[in-house]
Amino acid sequence: MVEPILSARRLTKLFGGVRATDGLELDVAPNTIHAVIGPNGAGKTTMINLLAGQARPDAGTIHFFGVDITHASQARRASLGLARSFQITSIFREFSVLDNVALAIQCRGGHSFRFWRPVRQDRSLREPAAEWLRAVGLDGRADTVAGNLSHGEQRQLEIAMALATDPKLLLLDEPMAGMGRDGTAFMIELLRSLSSRYTMLLVEHDMDAVFALADTVSVLVYGKTIATGTPAAIRENDAVRHAYLGDDELA
Repeated sequence: MVEPILSARRLTKLFGGVRATDGLELDVAPNTIHAVIGPNGAGKTTMINLLAGQARPDAGTIHFFGVDITHASQARRASLGLARSFQITSIFREFSVLDNVALAIQCRGGHSFRFWRPVRQDRSLREPAAEWLRAVGLDGRADTVAGNLSHGEQRQLEIAMALATDPKLLLLDEPMAGMGRDGTAFMIELLRSLSSRYTMLLVEHDMDAVFALADTVSVLVYGKTIATGTPAAIRENDAVRHAYLGDDELA
């Protein structure tokens, strides 16, 4: 059996009297796309925040490549190879597209953001930044101010920035959110093209995208993992049908 690269055990987070995650269990195998689905309020974004270090659990543990990162800082997790994209796009809107990726590379190197020294003058940042833009289909937009990109292009940029940190695991929080049909189709193909090189944990509402991409699917309801399996197994799981997806949606 392949050892997981990320394991969460009995992961619990309380907000007042609400258990956003309630003894959540999760294993992410290497070289896979592991999707997490569930209704609104199931605890998906809280789970991502706990894994990425944006929040601290009240109970439970998180291990990444065997290292206990339950209480590690975001910077420590990033140095180990965890990279996260957000449900709401997080970019430097006033900088160029190329500068955004160059700054991500600079951060990966452990340097502070040297805003007084334009990153575009540094070939060690500029050249790999251009390569990452090419990887996500934005090489023709390098000089564009990031805030002027379309919503879908901003999503592409955010993924380029995550890739530029040299991740071992990508945490993707609803990368298709707010996209139309064409944008979603492009993002599916982009993530599929990256799947041979990167392990991904994907939180997504778009079921077509989930079942097109995922090797493994976990279903959260009220902060608990109620099922994990292949997309085919999840489609046929009676508990999942009853709790979340519905017969028509899985047909």
